[in-house]
Amino acid sequence: MQPNSPWSKHFIQVAGANNQAFTVASQQALDNINSLFAQCTKPYSGLTPDLLKEAIYNSNLDKVEPLQQVIEQTNDLIAKNSIMVQHPHCIAHLHTPPLISSVVAEFYIAALNQSMDSWDQASAATYLEQFIIDWLLKTYALGDSADGVFTSGGTQSNLMGLLLARDWFAQHYSGHNIQQDGLPDYGNKLRIICSDKSHFTIQKSASLMGLGERSVVCIKTNIQGQMDTVHLQSTLDDLLAQGLLPMAVVATAGTTDHGAIDDLQEIIKISRHFGLWCHVDGAYGGALMLSQKHKSRLLGMESADSVSVDFHKLFYQTISCGALLIKNKTHFKSLLHHADYLNREGDDLPNLVDKSIATTKRFDALKMFMTLKGVGANTLGEMYDKLIELTQAVAKSVQQNSHFELCCEPLLSTVLFRLSTKYQGLLTLNEFNQLQQKLRLQLLTCGDAVIGETKVDGKLYLKFTLLNPCLTLNNFDNLFKKIERHAQQLIPNT
Repeated sequence: MQPNSPWSKHFIQVAGANNQAFTVASQQALDNINSLFAQCTKPYSGLTPDLLKEAIYNSNLDKVEPLQQVIEQTNDLIAKNSIMVQHPHCIAHLHTPPLISSVVAEFYIAALNQSMDSWDQASAATYLEQFIIDWLLKTYALGDSADGVFTSGGTQSNLMGLLLARDWFAQHYSGHNIQQDGLPDYGNKLRIICSDKSHFTIQKSASLMGLGERSVVCIKTNIQGQMDTVHLQSTLDDLLAQGLLPMAVVATAGTTDHGAIDDLQEIIKISRHFGLWCHVDGAYGGALMLSQKHKSRLLGMESADSVSVDFHKLFYQTISCGALLIKNKTHFKSLLHHADYLNREGDDLPNLVDKSIATTKRFDALKMFMTLKGVGANTLGEMYDKLIELTQAVAKSVQQNSHFELCCEPLLSTVLFRLSTKYQGLLTLNEFNQLQQKLRLQLLTCGDAVIGETKVDGKLYLKFTLLNPCLTLNNFDNLFKKIERHAQQLIPNT
């Protein structure tokens, strides 16, 4: 039993202690969450941003209240005014409704509070993370020399992949050890090549690595957002002719804007020809590896040097949850640093901090374990097949609707469209773009719909990102009517 303490009621106790306070609070929160979803009719409450901010900032943090009262306040102020990702008309971002298995796993993750840096803080958890990594390596066919580690998501995975590429290149090119000696004197000549539709974290990673955003060279893309491999080849030739040093090529399996999947085989072939590291950002589309119908679209990924995987996207896990996979595990040595208190040299037990840029790290592998056991990889693959089929049907609906025009045929589960030019009238392109932006914001702030926006060739397009496998075409019939109604309110003469 825990000794008596005035603070015991605030903690979960062990050894038969009374945890009634935890039981009551958990049940109260669970009841509130169930009620919240049962009563949800809109993807957002419609409370104006100014009023929401005022209400939150009016909270008095100096006034301590009973936990039951705090739970009720949290439910009424925060939960009821949150974006409801489960709602059919919340389809703006790569932000999925989580599986129940993942939500339940969070109970264990939070209560056990394992720190995934050393075995003596995460005994079973360490082995389980490696077990799930091994399953991923087999699923992505990366080979016997591969390894991986869980991350917070695509941003961290991309950063780590490019950091390993940078260190490998310097060692390979000149025997320089960046980990010990910092950037070499030719650091300002290093270049990372990606498409102009790659995720912004490529530039961000270059900045964080001391190379600067200008070290990123963008390759043009086609109308569907796929990298032009002919331009890639000629760009690499040009960079070398200028005395610059391309070190890595980033291919994307599922761009944020279009859902485009690059020609991975050709890009990796070109990378190999030039002796470059190839990183595949598979945060969005990499999940297609579980689809028997569409996995062939990822051919070539098995030859990549590093791969980003995001589980809080199409694996339907709660945020945050991702992984970096690398083809040759020896490259993780760039991240190894021994600390006497933590991962001492000569430790027989595995310490996952040896291959991560993070120290304290969540036990997110449990979510994937419970999902694979409780839902199954085949079922996840079937969900993707259904989503892609539905996406094609939604795109067809856009083409058949005189109020809208489609940007391009979707390649994954993203639909880009805009108001028909009949709404443009005498508006300039910039004014017409602003009109569509106002339309998106009006839909959001009144709570009717949460949809995205992006630009293609200077034109602003509205964006549906279909991630919820429970959606049907009927959900979109109603959504299109909402968009039409708001468009007519913004332009009374239509």
